[in-house]
Amino acid sequence: MFDYIIVGAGFSGSVMAERIANELNKKVLIIEKRRHIAGNVYDRYDESGLLVHQYGPHIFHTRVKYVWDYLSQYTDWYLYHHHVLGSVDGNKAPIPFNLNTLYTLLPTHTAAKLEDKLLRAFGYNVKVPILKLRNTDDVDLKWLAEFVYEKVFLNYTTKQWGMRPEELDPLVTGRVPIYISRDDRYFQDAYQGMPQKGYTAMFERMLGHPNIRIMLNTDYREVIKADWERKAVTLFGVPFRGKVIFTGKIDELFDYEYGELPYRSLRFQFETLHQERFQNVGTVNYPNEYDFTRITEFKHLTGQQHGYTTIVKEYPQAYIKDVEGQNIPYYPIPRPENQERYEKYRDKAKEFDQFVLLGRLAEYKYYDMDACVARALRLFEEKVKGGTQE
Repeated sequence: MFDYIIVGAGFSGSVMAERIANELNKKVLIIEKRRHIAGNVYDRYDESGLLVHQYGPHIFHTRVKYVWDYLSQYTDWYLYHHHVLGSVDGNKAPIPFNLNTLYTLLPTHTAAKLEDKLLRAFGYNVKVPILKLRNTDDVDLKWLAEFVYEKVFLNYTTKQWGMRPEELDPLVTGRVPIYISRDDRYFQDAYQGMPQKGYTAMFERMLGHPNIRIMLNTDYREVIKADWERKAVTLFGVPFRGKVIFTGKIDELFDYEYGELPYRSLRFQFETLHQERFQNVGTVNYPNEYDFTRITEFKHLTGQQHGYTTIVKEYPQAYIKDVEGQNIPYYPIPRPENQERYEKYRDKAKEFDQFVLLGRLAEYKYYDMDACVARALRLFEEKVKGGTQE
């Protein structure tokens, strides 16, 4: 009945399903354990009629035109540029740290001196990683690097990951930038926006092909069985010889043979307020106060006109696979030993080319949304279309 099985109806699986159905005219079965499509970008209207993101805010942005053009087949866009403020020393300052942030948090003469030194050392409209700033010979720029690290990065990271930055891969610290610019936007990509009718509506159009069937609220292990020794797959107990595109947890696929891969999870607290606006920008970060990391107000993101507003507070927490409320794996934890464990699973999967691993969970890598789309399009060409026997 089906030529391909796809496990997971998020970005990775849905793009792959659409390509197979439209480009190859093959039949696809999508198996999704949740009660809805669209994965972590699933959005819905709450009881007040406000469009909210069930799993936290997702702002689409990309520098890659073909990714934008691909998704534009399935949605019109609300052209939105995201702005973030950080609560630092009683002030709300632009994030990422930029020249405007300097003047918000520091005395004018100090900010001007640092701005001059940054411009002389690095130029304008460039992003300088803190690691690079720390390694300069200039005492003032070293001080600035430590200031940003302590006030903006350290405590936020500790809350987000449940460990101090030095316990993570050093690249995590190295990626924290100071943006030598007056551009206050959180992203500087050429293409930015929100699906005009929401992500779920976009996915419904993407998957609305007669060759695509979707099983929701279904654990794939109840439907397909993989015999890794014999290199055989069954679907509903019948041999299946097509490809399986797997976007779920790779350690679960192998019954945790090499141990669990750790993740961080999140708890969301939604509040609907009887007022038109709660905050001045889409998201405000709280690196140094409270247990939550940030508050997002959805009306900024969606452009929706409504007399009320809904906000969400994000509380990072441990991921525990069998505990309700903590069993959604959001972020792979970037530590060398975790990467080594993942590579054992990856190498074993390579032995069975009927399986294609795709996406954040299957590849144990935090892809942005546009990267998920780009990778799915690329793997379709390389692993699926390229290997199709006509």
